[in-house]
Amino acid sequence: MEAAPQDEVQAPEVPFLAARFAVPTDSGEPLGEELAATINYLASHQLQEQAMDTTAKKHETPENCILLKVPTVNYAIWGQMRANIRAQEIKLQRVLKLLVSGITAFGRSVDVGLLTVVQQDALALMCNVHFEINCLRKSAIRPTIN
Repeated sequence: MEAAPQDEVQAPEVPFLAARFAVPTDSGEPLGEELAATINYLASHQLQEQAMDTTAKKHETPENCILLKVPTVNYAIWGQMRANIRAQEIKLQRVLKLLVSGITAFGRSVDVGLLTVVQQDALALMCNVHFEINCLRKSAIRPTIN
């Protein structure tokens, strides 16, 4: 079986004379090759739905993280929403479910007393994504309520 082609994203090499005019990229220190290849692959290929569901179910929201949930829309409001907003809501709920499972898995994989600054940053960024997605949901639903 042939390996799938990798979609490597590499910045074009800047010629020496053009270097002073080149716009710097927002790139940090490189990761290990295997980890970088894994991240690049997973970020560019959709996983099978069954694999995602099975993995997500292993990382249910802890009972003491009451805000780390995938909110549902009130039945009365759902009935008033346009079809395109309902479809968007279903997609956002799916994304939130995976994100919540990822945050939970991350939380269970670290020792709170030994969290590094990088791990604290990762947790804060992932939780902020959760917050931002919920804001998007609310702003999409709000016109339906009024």
